[in-house]
Formats: sequence, structure tokens, C-alpha cells
Amino acid sequence: MTTELRRLRNYIGGEFKDAADGRTTEVVNPATGDAYATAPLSGQADVDAAMAAAAAAFPGWRDTTPAERQKALLKIADAFEARAEELVAAESENTGKPLGLTASEELPPMVDQIRFFAGAARLLEGRSAGEYMEGMTSIIRREPVGVCAQVAPWNYPMMMAVWKFAPAIAAGNTVVLKPSDTTPASTVLMAEIIDSILPKGVFNVICGDRETGKAMVEHSTPAMASITGSVRAGMQVAESASKDVKRVHLELGGKAPVVVFQDADIAKAVEDIAVAGYFNAGQDCTAATRVLVHESIHDEFVSALAKAAADTKTGQPDDEDVLYGPLNNPNQLKQVAGFIERLPAHAKVEAGGHQVGEKGYFYAPTVVSGLKQDDEIIQNEVFGPVITVQSFTDEAQAVEYANGVEFALASSVWTKDHGRAMRMSKNLDFGCVWINTHIPLVAEMPHGGFKKSGYGKDLSAYGFEDYTRIKHVMTSLDG
Repeated sequence: MTTELRRLRNYIGGEFKDAADGRTTEVVNPATGDAYATAPLSGQADVDAAMAAAAAAFPGWRDTTPAERQKALLKIADAFEARAEELVAAESENTGKPLGLTASEELPPMVDQIRFFAGAARLLEGRSAGEYMEGMTSIIRREPVGVCAQVAPWNYPMMMAVWKFAPAIAAGNTVVLKPSDTTPASTVLMAEIIDSILPKGVFNVICGDRETGKAMVEHSTPAMASITGSVRAGMQVAESASKDVKRVHLELGGKAPVVVFQDADIAKAVEDIAVAGYFNAGQDCTAATRVLVHESIHDEFVSALAKAAADTKTGQPDDEDVLYGPLNNPNQLKQVAGFIERLPAHAKVEAGGHQVGEKGYFYAPTVVSGLKQDDEIIQNEVFGPVITVQSFTDEAQAVEYANGVEFALASSVWTKDHGRAMRMSKNLDFGCVWINTHIPLVAEMPHGGFKKSGYGKDLSAYGFEDYTRIKHVMTSLDG
């Protein structure tokens, strides 16, 4: 007996549609490895239709008042909150994430972020008018950029969709959003909820693969392309967008250093770092994956972290005792396992280092010590439940090791010395520095990195401004 798969559809111009040529892909629950739905494999015709719908809707949405846009976003936030159980269930099926943690740790911030951008919609301010040339008054207009092509990742499908569409729509833009081909279900459900709130064409969702995303970025209609994804994908987007000088917003990979000094509270540091490293199976660009610990407390710290790893549980979404679920797909499981299989002889697996169970894509919480700065697992993003540990001798070496990678998204420092914390926050070349904590995010503060972690900011007024353009208007006072 075969189970009929649920049919997901694109949302274009206020209508739910199959791909124009009828192509589909199967969507798999990573906790079971079984397909549960089909989604459109959108091609050029679908991209054209979505872009045309967004372009047609733009003049009307652009001309709405900030108060109207705020009202719409607040309605969306309320609607998401009212249908939280459905959204959590869809996200868990998408990703295999624990139901309880998704409900408590992802949905509330997501709703809060929409409400933040609803408020930001009414703060589109420029500099005050003034006379900078005799007989002339200058004013600044801050305007929406136009149609935005947005590609969301599979690690936080629901929340990253919010990070994309909420600031864009708040600023008066229209959106064509593509979820990852492995996690489209929660985004399609969002479209169902939003359908009765926004004018047709303001928000569009098309499902598809890498080629679909490429067609979106290369399309002549969007004024801006925004992606959260791998460095390779970001480079390809930047190259494609450069052909017609589109704006580009890139949130790419990370390799967060976690610098633990000898005066840190070891017990608290270990507890918090384990959670920040293993939450969401380590599939987080800001995850606490690369610990640098002072040599005087290295052995004690490694022993405590290995115990914390052994006490951390992964498993099925309905198990209330698990911290994280499976890796997203078979390729990701293969990638994580490959890093462990290729470890150099001087490395030591202190905990984990193996797949868990025979069904689904689960991997054990892992700790690896004895590593050198140029080792593959130090330099490259694992994107799994793996925490590496290196030792350092002094502050200068800690900074050298921390900054000695190509990524620059997030970092943290653990010390009771205020001066040291301030020096480290100045010298760490990362878009975010946490002190005696790691991973909390708030809507009011920016998220984004440097170097190969990309450019542009999510969240905050800075993220909102990324979806606007600046126009100078000068008028003669002589009439």
C-alpha cells in the first residue's frame, strides 16, 4: 500500500499553481527518510509569471502609507501566532526538528521579528531638509527598491523566510521568495495564511531547485537579490546579479570562534557552548563550533565538554528530551561524516563521531580535540553537531587563531576580565561578538558578517534600510 503524497503548489499573483510544465520533486522528512509531499520544480515560465505578478503589484504597494504596511504586517504576525501549531508541524516535517523547541524557540522570535518590521515601516526617515546651495533646498527621499528576488535556506526555513519578506514588504517592495527544494512546506503554508492579508502579487512563493534560484537572480525584473546560503551559492548570485547591476544581499557561511580564557566560569561556558553548538544539529551559521581554550584549562574543559556531548540527545521530533533532530538531507549527513572520517592522525574524537540510528539522518553530538589551525575541519564549515577544540597560549594567539579563517559572521568571548572582553570585541573580525554567551538574537540588533560570510544585514533598522534606496531632490526657492 502506498501513501498518497501531499501536493504543494506555487503561490503566484494570489493563486496557487503547479509548475507550468508539470514537473515536481519529492519532499522528504529527514527524521524518517520518507517522502511526504511533492513540490513544483519551477522553470523559466514560472519565474516569469512570479516576477510579472510582483512587478504589477509594486506600484500600488509602493504607494501605500507606512501605516497601511504596518497594519498588514501586524495582521500577518497575529495570523501566524493563531496558526502556530500548524506552522510548527509543517516546519518539523520539513526539517525533523523537535516540535517543542520549534514552538518555543523559533515561532515566538519569528512573530516578534514581523512585528518589529511592522514598526520599522513607519520610520522611513531621511535627513532634514536644508539649503546647501544658495537659493536651493535639498531633501532626501528613502524609497523601496522594487521587486526583490529572495532565496531562503533549509536550516531555518520558516524564520529565514520572515527575515527575507518582512523588511522588504515593510519598506514597500514586492517579493518573489524561493524556499529550499528540501524544505518548502512551511513557506507554502505561510503563503496560504498571508493570502487573505496582502494584495495579490505583493508576496509570491515559487518552489524549485538551484536552477530555479539562478533563473530568479538572472531575471531582468528584480532590483535586488537576497540569499541566505553557502559561500559558493553567494558567489554565483553576486556574479549573476552583476550582469545587470542588481543590488545583492548575502548571508553566507560561518565558522564561529568561541574563545574561553582561564578566568571563565567553565561549568557555565561548557553548558552554554554545548547548547549553542548542537542546537538545530549545528546547522546554524553562528553555531559555537570552534572552541579556542586557554592551555591552562584545556584538559578540564575538553573533559567537561565531552561529558556534555554525551548527555546531549538527538532523536525524533515528538521526543521532549532531545535538543536537536536530524541533519537536513543525505548529502549533509555525508558531508558531516566525511569531516570526521578525514581527520588527521593528531586529532582525537572525544565524543560522538558517528551516525545515530538506521532511519533518518541523525548524527551524534561530537567533540574533536588536538587540532591544528590549518586542519580542514578548522578552516571549513561542517554545518553539523561537531564542536572542535584548540588551545592557545595568550590573548594575541587567541585573536590570531580566531581570525585565521575565511568566515567572519559570529564569535564569542568568555572571561570575567572586562578590559580583555573589550579588547577582544575590538580585535575579533566578526559581524557579531557575544561576551559570556553565544547565539542569542534580537530583532532590534543587526545580524550579518564580513569576508566570505557575505554582506548586508538581517534584522534591525540596518536590515530594513538594505531594502531601500536613497534619492536626492533639490528644488529652487525661486519657484
